[in-house]
Amino acid sequence: MANTAHALHILVKHQDKAEDILQQIKKGAKFQACAKKYSVCPSAKKGGDLGEFKKGQMVPAFDKFCFQGDLLTPTIIKTKFGWHIIKVLYRT
Repeated sequence: MANTAHALHILVKHQDKAEDILQQIKKGAKFQACAKKYSVCPSAKKGGDLGEFKKGQMVPAFDKFCFQGDLLTPTIIKTKFGWHIIKVLYRT
């Protein structure tokens, strides 16, 4: 069982915006460039990079995806903060 994960994310307020950004990424847009352009999270300055974090540090839905979802596949998740496009880089 993984104890830490490293993820990138893009946080937006509306589902339709998240879906639009995800389509751009699927068509070849760079995740980090989209994070800098669209994300409302302070991590946008770092291309959405959250660094490595421990299990239980993030809100439940975000945490669950980071430790159980697909690696390297950007996915939309909803939390109390809004809509996230999450890309999990690795788990340790």
